[in-house]
Amino acid sequence: MEILSRVHARNLVEWAKDKPNVVVLSADLTSSVEIDLFRDTYPDRFFSMGMAEQNMLSFAGGLAREGFLPFVHTFAVFIYRRAYDQFADSIAYPNLPVRLFGFLPGVTTPGGATHQAIEDIAVLRALPNLTIAEVGDATEMETVLDAIHPIQGPVYVRMLRGEVPRLFPKPEPFCLGQARVLSTGTDLTLFSSGLCTEEAMRATQALALRGISIQHLHVSTLKPFADPAVLAALKQAHLGVIAMENHTIIGGLGTCLAEMMAEAGIGKPLIRLGIPDTFLHGASKPYLMEKYGLDALALVRQIEKLVGTSLNITRQDLADIRLESVHSQAKAEGL
Repeated sequence: MEILSRVHARNLVEWAKDKPNVVVLSADLTSSVEIDLFRDTYPDRFFSMGMAEQNMLSFAGGLAREGFLPFVHTFAVFIYRRAYDQFADSIAYPNLPVRLFGFLPGVTTPGGATHQAIEDIAVLRALPNLTIAEVGDATEMETVLDAIHPIQGPVYVRMLRGEVPRLFPKPEPFCLGQARVLSTGTDLTLFSSGLCTEEAMRATQALALRGISIQHLHVSTLKPFADPAVLAALKQAHLGVIAMENHTIIGGLGTCLAEMMAEAGIGKPLIRLGIPDTFLHGASKPYLMEKYGLDALALVRQIEKLVGTSLNITRQDLADIRLESVHSQAKAEGL
């Protein structure tokens, strides 16, 4: 599996070179959110706002009114907890084209409860006019800017940083509102998002060797949530549906699926794998994923409950699986 570093940093500089109205805002976390390269390349289009997120979001709204395309960067938790009022009134209510990039969602930071955005999707899904996306690998990071560019209103993107795997081939870009079908199967349907997709892919490969047939979809658009392929996959589930996400089980991907199932009258069991109704503590990402049931082994154990038998899959079995880029049924022209 190919591993890339500072994907967003390099991609943003290249993407914005012929878009002089794109400006980038930082809240005193410039290098931590990988926009130092943009600052150095386009210093006249970069604004360091200091530790003042409320002011930064209102300032971004003002820039958008003047014809600029502001790209706000900070840790995800600071976008919606510290500056929700300004987000709602200065950006979402006037439906302005502001792009907000939230880094370190969920278990991706050891910073503890004050820095872990575990309920951002739940909170922001309720905000009118807002589009919500979440990248799952390097390919989506490289192509999400093109995908969201046509949107006239605000967009919130849950972003990865540092070393990121390439799970999907380069020719298959981020497609807004369209899930990636990673595998087809008849036993159960699995939906994953963000960094959980890599864990889910590892588990589904091990499960396939045990004869478990899984339909697996990677979901990268959390609002609007109206993909016909998702609805069709829900209807096809035999034993049940599983949602796997780096977010509280309240209000995120699992809730989106539950709402769709209820509205369509789909009476299937739904298992939500995610952060339980609790704050996390500071620790490494692998430790937190294991402790709170977000890793491949946790998924295997839940599937064992659904199928009613032990599959004798160990943590080492999962660690030994080599992942390659997976071609999905999402077509590039769908962008």
